[in-house]
Amino acid sequence: MFSCGLLITLLVLYIIWDVNYFIRCVATLGYGMLFQRKRRVTDQTSIYGLCTTQDVDIFIRHMNNARYVRELDFARFHFYALTGIYGKIKAKGGGAVQGASSVRYRRTIPIFSAYKITTRLVWWDDKAIYLEQQFVTLGDGFVRAVAMSKQCITKVDVVEMMKQFPGAEQRPEMPEELRQWLEAIETSSQKLRKEK
Repeated sequence: MFSCGLLITLLVLYIIWDVNYFIRCVATLGYGMLFQRKRRVTDQTSIYGLCTTQDVDIFIRHMNNARYVRELDFARFHFYALTGIYGKIKAKGGGAVQGASSVRYRRTIPIFSAYKITTRLVWWDDKAIYLEQQFVTLGDGFVRAVAMSKQCITKVDVVEMMKQFPGAEQRPEMPEELRQWLEAIETSSQKLRKEK
């Protein structure tokens, strides 16, 4: 009777919650914190994945576009944990939230293909950090997709916080593609303000 109740409870959880998402978060963070060395905030981090039947689109041939964005979450959490950046944000009473993202799909990731996601900090201002992430298939080393994201940091002066990290005392030059992307975001914001 107990096992039947447990099975029903697990089934209900799988129906109303995305249990696999939470399991993957815990596994990714746990593995990183227990078995990988800490990284400098200026270092690149990597996580690995496999395109399975749960990741594919309706044609069952390659990864669904929505799965890329989900996988980027895991890679970002991993970056936060290994570099200690999220710990510093929390210690200052702040938080981090996705402010914007852009994914450029170059070539699909076929079903059952192994890949890695690299994450690196490319720039920051007083309110946000900007990450570049790449999906690279392991079989051929091809960059399948590139993502840029703006991580808005609340209640923290990011420029001052970054000075506490070795190697990040000076902000790097803003990459040209980031500058153009931020201009596009600002243009969109101005358009929406005019529509009010």
